[in-house]
Amino acid sequence: MSRRRQAEKRPLTPDPRYGSTLVTSLINTVMERGKKSVAQRIVYGAFELVSEKLGKGDPIDLLIGALENARPKLEVKSRRVGGATYQVPLEIPYERQQSLAFRWMVGSARSKKGKPMREALADEIVDAYNNTGGVVRKKEDTHKMAQANRAFAHLRW
Repeated sequence: MSRRRQAEKRPLTPDPRYGSTLVTSLINTVMERGKKSVAQRIVYGAFELVSEKLGKGDPIDLLIGALENARPKLEVKSRRVGGATYQVPLEIPYERQQSLAFRWMVGSARSKKGKPMREALADEIVDAYNNTGGVVRKKEDTHKMAQANRAFAHLRW
C-alpha cells in the first residue's frame, strides 16, 4: 500500500443492458483474466434465473434487496499497540460494504462445485434476498466478531 497518496477512484461505466453501475461492479467482480463478455453472460443469465425463481420483476431491485441483506456494517482490523495486537471494530465505508458483499457472493458461488456459475450466482442472490445462505452468515459472523471486540473500540484512530 502506497504511503504517498490515496489512489484516485475511477468512475464505472454503466452496463449496456440495465444501465446500472451496480451491475457493472458485479460483472467486474465475476470477471476473471479480463474476460468481460463471459462475465456479462454469467451475470445476465443469473439475473434471468433470479427473476424466474422469485417471480418478481426488475432484477436490479432484487440485487439491491440482496445487497441490503449481505452488506456488513462493521468489521475488525488489527491494531498493534504496545507490543500487543488488538482486533479493533470499525465502521465500514459504503463502497467497501458493497465490494465485500459482492466478493462474498461471487466467492460463495464459485465454491459450489458441479453447478454452472450463473446458476450458483443466482442461488446466492436469491439466498441473500431471502436473508439466508452463506453470505448472510458471513456478515453475521463479522458483526459478532466486532461485537465481541467492542471493548477495544477506544483504540481506533
